[in-house]
Amino acid sequence: MAKRRKSRESALQVLYELDITRRDPIGALAQFQDHFAGGSERDDFREQLVLGVLEHREEIDRLIERYSENWRLDRMNIIDRGILRMAIYELLYCPEIPPKVTLNEAVELGKRFGSEDSAGFINGILDRIQNEAVRKSIP
Repeated sequence: MAKRRKSRESALQVLYELDITRRDPIGALAQFQDHFAGGSERDDFREQLVLGVLEHREEIDRLIERYSENWRLDRMNIIDRGILRMAIYELLYCPEIPPKVTLNEAVELGKRFGSEDSAGFINGILDRIQNEAVRKSIP
């Protein structure tokens, strides 16, 4: 499995925990590293995703609410919401990652960890955000 895909999966797990527990993100990342990463080296991309999503969460959540028709953020599946937040963070703040890669990875995470409808739901929202919000903000 590609390193970044593994980083995205573990970032999703940490974001899931943080969404439920509201605990300290640094502590959650350290605990994940200690208990689930098998003492391997620190994963900078996982940390970037988690901390970046948290830092820009208000902006990201506004985009999700704006482009998800008839869905309030608090009514979304927690996994779908986490995947959307990570992908939008990548689209906005990781220009080195091609948007197509970000969208594909998000859909795959939805297929693997979400519900039966997650992949389509995630793809629809991210496609609209990419086409209507992200591309227009790039000069």
